[in-house]
Amino acid sequence: MNSAPSTDLHDVPPLAPGESARYFVSPRFPDLDCLTATFTTHTYAPHTHDTYVMGAVGAGVEVWNARGRKHHAGPGDLLFNLPLDVHDGMPQDGGYSYRMTYPSEAFLRDLATDISGGRATTPFFRDNVVRDPEGAALFETAHRLLESGHDGLAAEEMLVAAYGRVLSLHTRIGMLDLGREPGPVARVARAIDERYAEDLRLADLARLAGLSTHHLIRAFRREVGSTPHAHLIGVRVRRARDLLRLGETPAAVASAVGFSDQAHLTRAFKARIGVPPGAYRRAVFETSRFRSRPPAPGTAVFPA
Repeated sequence: MNSAPSTDLHDVPPLAPGESARYFVSPRFPDLDCLTATFTTHTYAPHTHDTYVMGAVGAGVEVWNARGRKHHAGPGDLLFNLPLDVHDGMPQDGGYSYRMTYPSEAFLRDLATDISGGRATTPFFRDNVVRDPEGAALFETAHRLLESGHDGLAAEEMLVAAYGRVLSLHTRIGMLDLGREPGPVARVARAIDERYAEDLRLADLARLAGLSTHHLIRAFRREVGSTPHAHLIGVRVRRARDLLRLGETPAAVASAVGFSDQAHLTRAFKARIGVPPGAYRRAVFETSRFRSRPPAPGTAVFPA
């Protein structure tokens, strides 16, 4: 689908009007290259990667040749190339937008081993494109989170979940049936409750539990009813509510409880409390002022 950017700027063709391409690397996955691009005329020359190529088309249709066949991918499709698959890439009917990742063999092999309980071998994708709207949506959400950099734990969870779905459904790797893990999950939940303001890492939480990252996410959901990240956001919102009741401003609260910024706090708070943090703070203080006023002359006062 694409090759790494050329080191010779004279070899890089200019993008056409309306086209864009951006490579980025998330600090959470420093060895994982990512690309988001929109192409209307750009055509890739045949090339290979040392890594897998995994992604999804968000709009339009991409056409490419690989393993002796022509493939088409549009919204709701997942795209795969194996390491060293020779492939090209071109737009059809006006262009396409897509999001791609380039996981190494070691990265996917380790995740596949976690998913299968140690039974996995190197993942093999039989098809270069599969129809999987739910998987594509999950992948695109993870990719956007990685690109934004606003919520590292959410990005880690979503990418592991997206890759886990891909490996379990679209390779020959079977997913391990989980037993109950109340002790490990409780340790992680306590750590989140105590360290909610920190920039928590999924790998650190998994080590605390003594489980793989993929196993931890599934076990936590089974025991608690949510993922570690969702539990963390819930704790942060509750602690934010406590601080707002003490009169702290939303901006100060966002920083104090671990949100990346006030907008992040506002989205999470409103989704769980029903109103933005500023409105909640005003309501609390209006009620407080009303209760603190002395009764008007002649007003009967009844015990609470």
